[in-house]
Amino acid sequence: MRIGELAERAGTSTRTLRYYESRGLLPARRAGNGYRTYDEDDLRLIQQIRTLKDFGFDLEETRPFVECLRAGHPAGDSCPASLDVYRGKLAELDELIGRLGSIRAQVGEQLAQAEAAQAETAQAAQCVPPEPLCELTIHQLHEGEDT
Repeated sequence: MRIGELAERAGTSTRTLRYYESRGLLPARRAGNGYRTYDEDDLRLIQQIRTLKDFGFDLEETRPFVECLRAGHPAGDSCPASLDVYRGKLAELDELIGRLGSIRAQVGEQLAQAEAAQAETAQAAQCVPPEPLCELTIHQLHEGEDT
């Protein structure tokens, strides 16, 4: 198949496929007329790359999976190097989860402090002395001057 068909079937762009080719992840085979040609194995490579990218793997982290498929293995994650990448990604995710947990606790503390301060302000506003029941107006004061 040609590059446009591969892009369509893989759900990506021809530009992305050319980029993968430039990074050595997709083989650069050409027909006699100079057009790039691809097969079902190349589609599997692209699908593997896209799945891993959707999981948050960067492009270089997909390389062991691609190489595993190119070596004829039935799945990109059936090689030791791919398993090492999985382990590394899990460690990275665990670290991120830990950091997010810490940040969440800090935000929770800030929220509790802000809510307590708001409650104190609201309570203080309710303790304002009441307005006087009677007031003298300027007119009433002037009336009193005449007498």
